[in-house]
Amino acid sequence: MYVNPIYMLWNMIELENVSKSYSTGAPAIKGISLKIENGEFVFIVGNSGSGKSTLIKLLMKELEPTSGKIYVNGRFLNNMRRRKIADHRRDIGVVFQDFRLLRDRNVYENIAFAQRVVETPIRVIRRRVPAMLALVGLSEKYRSYPKELSGGEQQRVALARALVNNPSILLADEPTGNLDPKNSWEIMKLLEEINKRGTTVVVVTHNREIVDAMNKRVITMHKGVVLSDEKKGGYLYED
Repeated sequence: MYVNPIYMLWNMIELENVSKSYSTGAPAIKGISLKIENGEFVFIVGNSGSGKSTLIKLLMKELEPTSGKIYVNGRFLNNMRRRKIADHRRDIGVVFQDFRLLRDRNVYENIAFAQRVVETPIRVIRRRVPAMLALVGLSEKYRSYPKELSGGEQQRVALARALVNNPSILLADEPTGNLDPKNSWEIMKLLEEINKRGTTVVVVTHNREIVDAMNKRVITMHKGVVLSDEKKGGYLYED
């Protein structure tokens, strides 16, 4: 992974008065404006239905905003041509609560798959996959299949896969949702290390203990709006 210890601060993610309405029900996002700088570590919290998942899908360009402007890594998403969407998504690593590993492929193949999809040369794959396995502490598990791994190990594989293409942004959607406290903290320490190497990290979570302890920037959402945005905040929302 490329490490730049001194990187300029600029807006990696910027939303200007963004709203998203579906055909039925109340708007999922209502006039949100926010900026996330290059290299930041940000928690997004809020109850179910607060708009967190819609926000992630908008950043991935899986959804189009009803109104407002979205910029991600210098790209204007609103009028992005279809052929550019793959390039945009390639620059964003995503980790989910349910791991989403290929059950019939071993650890090495799961990570390599993300590079094969973008037609990375074999010589690069052979260099990058072991490097990612070392980063997440699974070098000795490269031949193991997902069913042979613990939940924490599976999430580490998912992290390695998300990082293998050297994304500028890592979106983690409830990355500790299926893990016990010990494994949850190990994953968060890994995310913090990844952030220190220069990757912008955005974590959606309900884990109050982790949010309070890590003392990072916390954006709290409620019913489609930003309720609070604290530079060094805690989990203020009451479930």
